[in-house]
Amino acid sequence: MHRSLTGRQSRRTPSTDTLTAGADAPHARISAVALGLLATPTALSANTTTTTLPDIAHDIGVSVSTATWLATAFGLAVAVCTPLAAALLRYRGIRAVVLTSAVLVAVGTVLVVVSESMPGLLAGRAAQALGGSGLVTTAINLAGTPRRMGVVTAGSGMCGALGPLAGSLLSDHVSWHVPLALSAVALLAVPYVVLRAPAPRPGEARAPFDPVGASLTVALVCALVLLARFPVPALVCAAVLGVALTAWIRREPEGFLPSAVLRSPAFLTASGMVCALSTVYFALLYTVPRFLQDDADWSAADVGVGSLVALLVGSAASWAMAAYAHRLSRTTVLTVLLALGVLAPVTAAVTAAAPVLLATAGVAVFVAASGQATLSMVAAHGVPQRQRPTGLGLFTLCYQLGGAFGPAIATLLLT
Repeated sequence: MHRSLTGRQSRRTPSTDTLTAGADAPHARISAVALGLLATPTALSANTTTTTLPDIAHDIGVSVSTATWLATAFGLAVAVCTPLAAALLRYRGIRAVVLTSAVLVAVGTVLVVVSESMPGLLAGRAAQALGGSGLVTTAINLAGTPRRMGVVTAGSGMCGALGPLAGSLLSDHVSWHVPLALSAVALLAVPYVVLRAPAPRPGEARAPFDPVGASLTVALVCALVLLARFPVPALVCAAVLGVALTAWIRREPEGFLPSAVLRSPAFLTASGMVCALSTVYFALLYTVPRFLQDDADWSAADVGVGSLVALLVGSAASWAMAAYAHRLSRTTVLTVLLALGVLAPVTAAVTAAAPVLLATAGVAVFVAASGQATLSMVAAHGVPQRQRPTGLGLFTLCYQLGGAFGPAIATLLLT
């Protein structure tokens, strides 16, 4: 019998699908649609700023380059909060994370709706991102199967693809404040998730919180995310922080980054793969539109429509992959993801044909989203059950780091 993506036989037991510490098969209690609604608005909100920044800059009296810090702050806060949210799941449980995240999203939304200045908008977007990251991390922990994870990842891909169009339409016909407030859509799922979420098991032993490990991790994530803006200083800081964090983990093996997670071959393989696939996706997301304009002489409107269709098709296909991945062996799934993940950038580099370039973008989002859905199960079941919230949080962080590495690589290729 083929090994499943979790490394076990395809017949599952309740304990096999338990992905959160202190929860008894939580995925069976909360619908996949609710998890998608909880997670996908963050992706939608993140990408709306790509088309609204000129209007925002004009109205608040700053340059467009200054206004781009709204997007940078959002991405940075999402990445920084992911391991913190995983730690909060580990120590306080699902309900605490969801409620805290909901408050942050609500406060951030109020700020971006009423603010007419850069500081207020930055604070609002940061709060939205912190809360949204907590909601996404919770949804991923509650998914439990590749099929249900596919709802979250494919939905995020589709919403991310629709973000620029939604931002443009809402900014033109209503106000640029409205697209910035789309994170609040996730709040519709919060009451249901809170009511259905399992409570932590009483008396469960936990290691004390590790503030030093948390601080070093957050600082390292900041350095990695800022690689695209400040390559040399960020790289130096990342190297120094990496050495310091490694030394600290040796001293505190049960700290913020448990050594049991970092020493798991399955976790490291899955996380490394998803980071590579995500990097490919985000690199092509930035390079393919430029190739279409420069080599195929497409207009900006044609590029926008073509990219939207390609990304939507790729995202939808990723859900189909996630839904049926349990019928395939782990080797087959990994081989498909790796082969397509290599084929997409190589093809984009050697061809100038517009349909082929669009196809590479669709394939890139397919492998990134389906890889996140399927490989998350490999990562989760490769670590001790009590460490699974941390493992899934770090796995998700690796995917998000691809969003920093990809644009940095694209910048080098396009200059």
